[in-house]
Amino acid sequence: MIRFAPRVARRPTALVLIVALSAVACSGGNSALDAGNNGTAVTTSPAESSGNDTGVTDGAESTGADAVDAPESTVGPATTIAPIAELPPCPVDALDAADGPVKITFWHGMANELETALIDVVDGYNASQGRVQVILQNQTAYESAIDKYIASGIDSRPDIIQLPEYIVQSFAQSETFVPMQACIDAAGFDMTPILPRVANTYLFEGIQWSMPFNVSSPVLFYNKQMYEAAGLDPDDPPVSLDDLRTVSQQLVDSGVAAHGIVLDSGRDSGGGWFFEQWFGRVGELYADNGNGRVAPATEVLFDNETGFDILTYLQEMVDSGLAVSVGDNAGGQDSFFKMIDADAPGASTIATSAAISSVVAALGSGVAPGLTTDDIGIGPMPGPSDTPAAQPGGASVWIPVGKSDEVTAAAWDFTQYLVDAQVQSTWASATGYVPVRSDAVDLDPIAALYEDDPRYRVAYDQMLAAVDSESAVVPALGPLREIRSQTADAVAATYAGGDIAQILTEAATASNTLIETYNARN
Repeated sequence: MIRFAPRVARRPTALVLIVALSAVACSGGNSALDAGNNGTAVTTSPAESSGNDTGVTDGAESTGADAVDAPESTVGPATTIAPIAELPPCPVDALDAADGPVKITFWHGMANELETALIDVVDGYNASQGRVQVILQNQTAYESAIDKYIASGIDSRPDIIQLPEYIVQSFAQSETFVPMQACIDAAGFDMTPILPRVANTYLFEGIQWSMPFNVSSPVLFYNKQMYEAAGLDPDDPPVSLDDLRTVSQQLVDSGVAAHGIVLDSGRDSGGGWFFEQWFGRVGELYADNGNGRVAPATEVLFDNETGFDILTYLQEMVDSGLAVSVGDNAGGQDSFFKMIDADAPGASTIATSAAISSVVAALGSGVAPGLTTDDIGIGPMPGPSDTPAAQPGGASVWIPVGKSDEVTAAAWDFTQYLVDAQVQSTWASATGYVPVRSDAVDLDPIAALYEDDPRYRVAYDQMLAAVDSESAVVPALGPLREIRSQTADAVAATYAGGDIAQILTEAATASNTLIETYNARN
């Protein structure tokens, strides 16, 4: 493929993360980036490793209303296996020796309705037993939690922390966490009900490093009133990108909407996360070495025909007026406000399923006169295929090292509560997050909600697509956050009418430099 001169990276978030982790004093006294290099690794599949006896299984291929809730067969990405015996242990029985209730701090990044729901979860746990008391500490966002964690010493770190999917490699290699696999193995915890795509997202070097808790996937939000006024079936949203173009054309031609869809170039949405999603949707790798999960990645692969076709599609949609971009969409609200713009509204947008509860609450408060909570439709994320599927987003919980045995055991006890089937049912129904386990959907309130309001089930059904390659989950790249900045810039340049071949190559070259720098430090 054609190569051009690299563009200078403008937002050094991941490089700052790498340098900072290098400076953090780890439990073994080594650089945080020396982790995972102390033993001879072998390449095998998770199912072949006693250090990864998660029992995660493949989901049903159907993603419609009749989708099978329970996984069927054991599958997982092939991964370089790290020696679990050389990693920090998890003393799961240490709570038995505690003299009284063990207090643990939990750093999180939830806000608004999501924080309210999390407070309810923690209050429920604290009231359910007397051995552990969880103290919530809101860090306002994932990024601020990451930055504060990096800047903190062992004594000032939390006892459990909520972290997003894009830091898997860098934090797994930081030598500052107890691998969740150690807790799973020591407790004999059954991971079978955990959805395969969800569990494998936090798998690195054959080890489950964290426990998924709040899982989301991108979905289509659309104005059902506009669909119906344009002669479209309001209960049959577009699934493929081709369908989206056709539907958008009809919406615009009918005059009910100025644009068929509102797009953005945000790092955590249309410019970064969604771009990765579209590669996974067609089963194509975003980076070499199995998206960095078979072995450490050495380069990205998105500067190929698939990447070119995706950016060409986006550019043509905006140039034709079928779509409109709201830029980087900081905060995630601009795209929704454009949908209710009085002068030139868009009929739909793509956003995280975690926003469903907030959008419904906003409509219920009257933010958009004439629109009720029933007028917003939710469909699968349109993509370059006819089969709905999505890579899990959201966050998981990690247990830092350097704490007392009682505290580590308490953090594990709380972790088990967070992924309890009933807790996951209640949490998902209150937020729009996806239950991380298949048996949770059989329990009320989420069972009743899915039955009464299928909009909430769409994101879950996207998680049930078969796990047949490493492309089913987000790439495990140390500087993934900064790579998303590169693709966000690329998408923004695409909307501005730039040359797509050059845009892609420059983004790939800059991304490869980030990977090379990260690998050199490890």
